[in-house]
Amino acid sequence: MPLAPSILSLLAQIPFPGLDRGPEKPASSVDPNYFELLERNSHIVYPAVGVLVLALVTMAILQATKAQDMDGAAKAEFKKLIVDELRRYPAGLETPDLAAATGLDRSKLVRLLDQMQQDGVLVSHVTTQRQTVWRVKGIGARY
Repeated sequence: MPLAPSILSLLAQIPFPGLDRGPEKPASSVDPNYFELLERNSHIVYPAVGVLVLALVTMAILQATKAQDMDGAAKAEFKKLIVDELRRYPAGLETPDLAAATGLDRSKLVRLLDQMQQDGVLVSHVTTQRQTVWRVKGIGARY
């Protein structure tokens, strides 16, 4: 058994390349120019990226609000179409039926209907099936 410790001591004396310096890194991770540029100019790059992201988000929000709004003439035309359609049905119409009759998107239609209700042109009530029924104020059954 005295032979085993001597073999281990001999193996410990054999030089292995790379063990004295530690593990070798690939050349691409040692000196990348883009990381140096980022580190040298981080006080400029990161705030610029932040401002760019905020500008893009703001532009997207503004674009979305403009896309959903109608101009005054289109609103007036659709309001007239809604009133004409509701006059045909004195008991009122549910929102899906009005959307199909006018060809408007539901969100735009509901926005117009709420605006017309605030103006005092329409009244609404909710049925037991949780559908809103709209009718022209002063026409039809009273609830």
